[in-house]
Amino acid sequence: MTIYQNLIAGEWTGAEAVENINPSDTKEVVGLYASGSAADTRNAIAAAKAAFPAWSRSGIWERHVILKKAGDEIMARKDELGALLAREEGKTLPEAIGETIRASQIFEFFAGEALRLAGEVVPSVRPNIGVEITREPLGVIGIITPWNFPIAIPAWKIAPALCYGNTIVFKPAELVPGCSWAIVDILNRAGLPKGVLNLVMGKGSIVGQTMLDSPDLAGITFTGSVGTGKRVAVSSIEHNRKIQLEMGGKNPMVVLDDADLSVAVEAAANSAFFSTGQRCTASSRLIVTEGIHDRFVAAMTEKLKTLNVDHALKTGTHIGPVVDERQLKTDTDYIEIGKKEGAKLAFGGELISRDTPGFYLQPTLFTEATNQMRISREEIFGPVASVIRVKDYEEALAVANDTPFGLSSGIATTSLKHATHFKRNAEAGMVMVNLPTAGVDFHVPFGGRKGSSYGSREQGKYAAEFFTTVKTAYTLA
Repeated sequence: MTIYQNLIAGEWTGAEAVENINPSDTKEVVGLYASGSAADTRNAIAAAKAAFPAWSRSGIWERHVILKKAGDEIMARKDELGALLAREEGKTLPEAIGETIRASQIFEFFAGEALRLAGEVVPSVRPNIGVEITREPLGVIGIITPWNFPIAIPAWKIAPALCYGNTIVFKPAELVPGCSWAIVDILNRAGLPKGVLNLVMGKGSIVGQTMLDSPDLAGITFTGSVGTGKRVAVSSIEHNRKIQLEMGGKNPMVVLDDADLSVAVEAAANSAFFSTGQRCTASSRLIVTEGIHDRFVAAMTEKLKTLNVDHALKTGTHIGPVVDERQLKTDTDYIEIGKKEGAKLAFGGELISRDTPGFYLQPTLFTEATNQMRISREEIFGPVASVIRVKDYEEALAVANDTPFGLSSGIATTSLKHATHFKRNAEAGMVMVNLPTAGVDFHVPFGGRKGSSYGSREQGKYAAEFFTTVKTAYTLA
C-alpha cells in the first residue's frame, strides 16, 4: 500500500507510517500515512523560516491565484474528498461533502481577501508628517488541528495564513491525516514555492511538542482539548509567541414555553446528535422551561427513534460511528457517570451492531439532570445530551451561563423580547435563535469566551487579527 508522505521543504518524505482506520468498518485501512519525527519537525520549521522572506513579500495576485486554484480543485473533487472524510472520520457522506464544500468556499474567500489587503494613511498631530498603518505577515505559523473537522478546520487556518503572507508548519490530528494530506497536495500542485507549506503528520507528543519547543514559530493556531490548549499557551509564553486557541464547549440550548415545538426539537436534535455529537459547538445541555418540558422530552424521544445510526457511506444514515475506540469509551463512561449521578436515561446509551464492525453508539438522552452534574459540566464530545428542567426564562439564562465554557449558545422561542435579551446576555461568542448551535458561516468570525477560546477570532476578515502584525510608519514631508 502506498505511503502518503510528509511534505518538507517541497519534498515528499517519510518511510515510517501508521494505518488510517475507518471507524465505520474497522477492517478497512483507509491508507498508510507517514509518522514524522522530531528531526522532521525541526527540518520543516527551518524550511518555513527560510521561505518566509520571499513569500512574505510575494505579490497579491500570486497568492490569489494559488488559493483560487486550491478552492476550485476542492470543489471539483467534493464527492471524492467527502467520501475520504466520511471513511476516516465517520461523518455521514452528506455531512462530509458539505464540509468539503465549505473548505472550498474558505479558500475562495481568502483568495478574494488577498486582493483586498489594505492599510490606512492618516494625518499626524504634528505638522508635515504623514502616518501609514499597515498589516504585515506574522512569520512562521504552527497549525495544529483536531480530528472532528478534518478538512474545514485545516482550511480555515491554512487559507488565511497563506493569504496574509505567512509560512506554515502543519500538524493534523493523528486519527484523520487523509484530508489534510489532500489539501497540502492540492496547494503544493497549485504552485506554492518550496517550504511555504510544510506537512508533518505524527504524534502530538513528538511533532506537536517539537513545535511548542521551537523559538522559530511566531504563532501557533490550535484547535483541540482544553488540556492541550493550556500546554500550548504555557509553552508559548517562554517564546513570546502569539497564540490562538479554540478548546471546546458545553453549549446550552434553551427551550422556552412559547417555542414552536417542532422547531425546538429539530434544532436540539441537530445540535446534540448530528456529526455524532463530535462538534465543539454541539448542544449537550438542553435547558427547558417546565411548561413545555414534558412535551419536549416526548417529542425528542420520538425524534431520536427515527435517527438511523449506521455506516457513514450508507444511504439513509443520519448518525455515523464514534471516531475511535478511545472516544467510544469516553462516551460510555460518561453515560455510566450520568446514571450514577441520578440523571434518568430516557433514550439510548447502548452500543449497537451493524453489518460492518465499527464504533456505533445510540444517541443518548438524559432527563432530570442538574447543572451541577459532571455530564452537565464537562465536555463529552459524543452523542450524549442532558435535559435540565428550569422554572422560567430568567432561570434558563442563569443556567445557560453557568458553565466554564462560552462558545455557542442557543434559544428556541417565539418571543422577540426574550430572543433579543438572550442575544445580548448569553455569555458566548456565538448565539443562535431558533437554529442549531452547531452550524456557522465561513465569512464571519468564529470563537468563544471563557474556557472555550483564547486570542483573536477565526474566519472572515477577523482572521487578519491573528495572522498579521500591525506596523505604524511616520514620514516627514
